[in-house]
Amino acid sequence: MKKYKRILIKISGEALADESGIGLCEESIDLLVDQIKQLWLQKVEIGLVIGGGNFWRGRQGSNMDRSTADHMGMLATVINALALQDALEQKDVPTRVQTSLTITRVAEPYILRKALSHLEKGRVVIFGCGTGNPYFSTDTAAALRAAEIKAEVLLCAKNIDGVYDSDPKLNKNAHRFDQISFMEVINKELQAMDITAISMCKENHIPVLVFDGRKPNAIIDAVGGLNIGTVIK
Repeated sequence: MKKYKRILIKISGEALADESGIGLCEESIDLLVDQIKQLWLQKVEIGLVIGGGNFWRGRQGSNMDRSTADHMGMLATVINALALQDALEQKDVPTRVQTSLTITRVAEPYILRKALSHLEKGRVVIFGCGTGNPYFSTDTAAALRAAEIKAEVLLCAKNIDGVYDSDPKLNKNAHRFDQISFMEVINKELQAMDITAISMCKENHIPVLVFDGRKPNAIIDAVGGLNIGTVIK
């Protein structure tokens, strides 16, 4: 049972990989695509922003110019977007990839009105290349696209099951929040999303749900309004 009509899902590039977190894994992609198809069959309008960390992270190029490294990361997101588009279309889910950098041989340029038209026609829209600008993360791109398409919620499928007051890998007594305000996340400098993304969601009144995207049917449960992860609002 769906709780939302239009959603924006932020997926890490590693979600498309195997346990190594590198490259593409057909099984991982199928698990993700099956969930997206179930939501699509329920008439949920779906936008996706995907990271590129399974191929490249800007911080890998420690001695590289930041703009160059970030543009390489943007191109990595296009590989993931095309892989996800192909997998969705093999399951008969109409999909469009739009990119913030102009790569018209493989994807549409990002145009808001076209994106909205695709959503209204029942097509899944995958937004690649982040914001198209260096120094901005794909978290910020997700918040920006969520605001532009007027998504009812931003779903952040992470490798952790919510927002904690400290790193649960380092502190076994770390507390997970069921719900927390945007200002608390900002003031406590919690590692939920980057500050720019959190601020943008706060300004545009877009609730954020941070949850473990690796769990079976996690995205479906999130859209159904089940109590998983941490709600930031």
